[in-house]
Amino acid sequence: MKIEELEISGCFLISLPYFKDERGSFVKTFNSEALEGSALEGFDLQEEFYSTSKRNVLRGLHFQKPPAAHSKLVTCTDGAVIDFFVDLRKSSSTYGKSVSVELSSETPQLLYLPKGIAHGFLTMSDSATLLYKTDFVYSPEHDDGILWSSIDLTLPSTDEQYTVSERDKNFISLTHYESPFE
Repeated sequence: MKIEELEISGCFLISLPYFKDERGSFVKTFNSEALEGSALEGFDLQEEFYSTSKRNVLRGLHFQKPPAAHSKLVTCTDGAVIDFFVDLRKSSSTYGKSVSVELSSETPQLLYLPKGIAHGFLTMSDSATLLYKTDFVYSPEHDDGILWSSIDLTLPSTDEQYTVSERDKNFISLTHYESPFE
């Protein structure tokens, strides 16, 4: 696994072992031993889930507040997305900074996001499946979000409207959000 730190401190893009032949492909999406000695050492997998989305579906920006905050590993197992995230950690030198990366099943990668990072994505293919691994189980009472359009984010233009849930449309803007993350 090749681990590359991104522009937000503590966020990493991990190239996954990938094998392809005439039968299809094989991707290893997690190996705790491969993380030993890296900044991700000690990631304690507690829950795994996936979402499926149609073209132009925009989800986010989501996170869990303390004391149920979680770090997560995200990978695209089918299709392609523009994945984006923003730093909500008040003491971070990159507080309020947003970054976007393309995740695709054609180039298997994991995105590691530590506690205090809000996450979202836009589906670019006809459909996409994102697989999430977290170090804390889902807690509905700690589930929260930031309005995606309130961050510095440039998305590809399209003739179609984005499909955004009512919940995601009604999140508070980053400038009005009082972050619980130090």
